[in-house]
Amino acid sequence: MIINNYEVLPGKNATLRIPVASLPSGNTVNLFAHVYRSKKPGPTMLVIGGIHGDEINGIEIVRRSVKNGMFKNLRKGSVIAIPLLNIYGFINFSRGFPDGKDVNRSFPGSKKGSLAARIAYTLTHDILPLCDFGLDFHTGGASVYNYPQVRAYRDDEESMKLAEAFNMPLVVKTGLITNSFRKAAHNKGIPIVVFEGGESLRMDEFSINEGLRGIVCVLAAKGMIKSDPPKMDTVVFETSSWLRAHRSGIFVHYKQSGDHVKKGQVLGIITDPYGGPETKVKARNNGIIFGHNNKPVINQGDALFHIGYAK
Repeated sequence: MIINNYEVLPGKNATLRIPVASLPSGNTVNLFAHVYRSKKPGPTMLVIGGIHGDEINGIEIVRRSVKNGMFKNLRKGSVIAIPLLNIYGFINFSRGFPDGKDVNRSFPGSKKGSLAARIAYTLTHDILPLCDFGLDFHTGGASVYNYPQVRAYRDDEESMKLAEAFNMPLVVKTGLITNSFRKAAHNKGIPIVVFEGGESLRMDEFSINEGLRGIVCVLAAKGMIKSDPPKMDTVVFETSSWLRAHRSGIFVHYKQSGDHVKKGQVLGIITDPYGGPETKVKARNNGIIFGHNNKPVINQGDALFHIGYAK
């Protein structure tokens, strides 16, 4: 296995610094890749966090997996662990890059393109060709809390199998977004599933622990470690939709991510600061909330509850 002209032999581990760009100050920005190789051949798993720089739970999940030595005694195969891809966003408390670009809409990237495109290019051309499958760790967006879940491409059997191995209570079937990391990997025949848990710029121990548990479950399912984790009861969402605000005002939610809801059930209210009338927010169908908005002040049309529906 050769990364950035450095060869990691079977049975060896290494931490590599891959230069990708520089800050305006002239400081070099390096992509840290922790590589673990068993002496016995097997699949190569990519574990990555921080594609969005403000999604700290995902970064912390991969960091802890490295710090706790989760990959040091593989029975077979290899692991490439990248805790933080979007270094620019991380240091600026931002989802994207200083030029406003989202790296997860910049794949497969360009060697001479924007900052986001250059980092996407490095991942696509230097790392992805070495991998057989991957786990991509995210959180909800600004003020949106996501219940721990795994998302997989509905039309790819291998992605769905990987989601099953991840062993989460909730599996969300999704499509592929143009120029996303998952789409670039899919085009190379590499299944990637996305873990979502917690919200941006906030540490959530429940989500972090669920993410770590999911990594162990995948490693065990692939025979890369010796473990027999208990099987979770899983609900698979065939479809999902956002319940949005019909008016602006102060939002008070009665239900939250992880809660089951019934058609017509009141999930929260929208009111104003002056003691005016309250508008009830009601569920349109039976389902499970897997994402909710924590903003107390919302505008008309804002997404309030992300609700998944099984068969």
